[in-house]
Amino acid sequence: MLRILTFVVPLALWVWAFIDCLTTPEDEVKHLPKVVWVIIVLLFPLVGSIAWLVAGKQRGGARIAGGWPASGRPEHAGPRGGRPLAPDDDPEFLASLKKDDRGHEDMLRQWEADLRRRERELRGKDEPEDGSKG
Repeated sequence: MLRILTFVVPLALWVWAFIDCLTTPEDEVKHLPKVVWVIIVLLFPLVGSIAWLVAGKQRGGARIAGGWPASGRPEHAGPRGGRPLAPDDDPEFLASLKKDDRGHEDMLRQWEADLRRRERELRGKDEPEDGSKG
């Protein structure tokens, strides 16, 4: 059992550090470029993974590039660059939805008007020419 743990734990650490390194935005990587960190973690699995965890990424509340106010906590902002956390908190996204909604409503009105016009045309063709319904 101990032999398995000595293999599985470093492997899990390496995989986690590699994925974390790949998914970390460039502005949160410290000391070296992101590509160099990826190569270090790949070529030196145990040492590179530990180095990445210790020195490679900004962690915790001290975010320099995060755009946080002087209070140290975000105000209606997400973790990166002052962007909202969710799409429904983003005013630009909500405005685009309203614009799209208006466009869809206009298209629906046009379709309904076209359908009414076609129905009138079909009803006109079905009626006899002498004007009597029968």
